[in-house]
Amino acid sequence: MPKQKYSNLEDIKEIYQSVKKIGYKKTSEKFNEHISLLERIVTRYEENKEVKEMKVIIIAAGMGSRLKEMTKYLPKPLLEIEDGKSIIEREIETLRAVGFEDIVIVRGYQKDKFTLSNIKYYDNDVYTENNILESLFYAEEAMGEGFICTYADSVFSKDIFQRVLDAPYDICIGVEPNWKKRYENRNDHPTDEAELVKIKAGKIISLSKFCNPEAYDGEFIGVAKFTKKGAEILRRNYHRAKESKSCRFAEGQRFHDAVSIRKAYLTDMFQELIDRGYPIHAVMVNHGWVEIDTQQDYEYAQELIRDGKI
Repeated sequence: MPKQKYSNLEDIKEIYQSVKKIGYKKTSEKFNEHISLLERIVTRYEENKEVKEMKVIIIAAGMGSRLKEMTKYLPKPLLEIEDGKSIIEREIETLRAVGFEDIVIVRGYQKDKFTLSNIKYYDNDVYTENNILESLFYAEEAMGEGFICTYADSVFSKDIFQRVLDAPYDICIGVEPNWKKRYENRNDHPTDEAELVKIKAGKIISLSKFCNPEAYDGEFIGVAKFTKKGAEILRRNYHRAKESKSCRFAEGQRFHDAVSIRKAYLTDMFQELIDRGYPIHAVMVNHGWVEIDTQQDYEYAQELIRDGKI
């Protein structure tokens, strides 16, 4: 058989399926070896197909006001965190190491400072009037084939993204069960700010900042996955809550913990889905991430990076 250079994996799959119908086990040994190679390539392709098609949406529109002077002239995700790399550059590098190629950013505050290459941007120019949920939906056109969404102001290990990606659920979120230890001596960011989750049999049953922390099982880490089906569920229910004449949440009406749907967090939308009967599964992690809200958080993240712990 002449040597063939394969570059298009869809072509390889088509060739393999055609030859498979012939019954290649009846042919020569060398031919069988060649087709077995195609089989292995197709298998690897199928295993990676979901991650190749799934986009990542990084939400980076906020002001990061709790970092005060540090973010006066620069958005928080662009603060240097490691060897000349910004927080968001490190996050993108980690995502690419997992296999994600199509990454988009929703920007707002000082949006022109975001100049990263090979990135598609969506602009939330009214970022002071809305919140994270509405920011996410500026990138709605990127949701169609499924997506991972993540906060732009956190440092994550590769394992975090891999675990969430590998979870066999249409909608799932990363949860830190050992969250209380992180809040010890975290003076500028009290537990009142934690997005806490209650879990039963692996499924989220409640999310809230305004709750008894002793009754909750972990903290939402800011990473969530929606398959194509999960994304369709999210989009349909978001628009129903915002726009439907029969069941929308009117302007000024509370939307779960938020004062309105425009000011809602992701956790408010998760709670809406749960209340409507859609399962959201918890993917448990064990450290490997740091949320950066204050200078104390920023310095702690740098320390963990220097020590090779994240």
